[in-house]
Amino acid sequence: MNVNTQANFTTARRVNRSLTAAAEKRALEWMAERAPRWVTSDQLTALGLAAQVGSGIFFALSRYDRRALLLVVLCIILNWLGDSLDGTLARVRRQQRPRYGFYVDHVVDIFGATALMAGLACSGLLHPGIAAAMLIAFLLLSAESYLTTYTLGHFQLSQGVFGPTEIRILLIAGTLELLRTPYATVFGRRVLLFDLGGAIAATVMLCMAVIVAVRHTRELYRQEPVPRRS
Repeated sequence: MNVNTQANFTTARRVNRSLTAAAEKRALEWMAERAPRWVTSDQLTALGLAAQVGSGIFFALSRYDRRALLLVVLCIILNWLGDSLDGTLARVRRQQRPRYGFYVDHVVDIFGATALMAGLACSGLLHPGIAAAMLIAFLLLSAESYLTTYTLGHFQLSQGVFGPTEIRILLIAGTLELLRTPYATVFGRRVLLFDLGGAIAATVMLCMAVIVAVRHTRELYRQEPVPRRS
């Protein structure tokens, strides 16, 4: 690696205003300080990816045996552990690799989300079209976040009071509800529970992507007005 390139790189400011952010930060730091020395941040990143892929696989298998949903819940918890603890462990041990960490974490998120949505689409618990809409909305919101990190210098981990941990909690609650029934009743009509939740999630993510894109465009326009002619 070019030493000058590393020296000139500036880590973006992380912004997380989610409901669980403060408590989660304290818990992660407590675990990182007590983690065995043989545990590395790369291993935790790999665990997070494997667990999210596992979530997709077990969602697909739940089509044949609903008890596979219990393994989905376990995988979501392991995904939280790997995805959330890897960066904290690196910071506690002063082993940060800002460019590598940012790139790998978010490439893993993209592949993991694709695997999760593919599994849901094969499960019979969510219409494939809604799964595709959720994935597209997630990728649009992610791309906007990455562009904001580069152009404005801050990385938005949450949108409002919702962040990745809140989404995992909702997914766990919905998955446990599937063990009871895969349906919900809306205005007297029976629909798949995850179709209802997925349609709401896709709509909210798309709206958020548009809103923050407009806001950040205006902010950048103010920071970089059209140059006057000489």
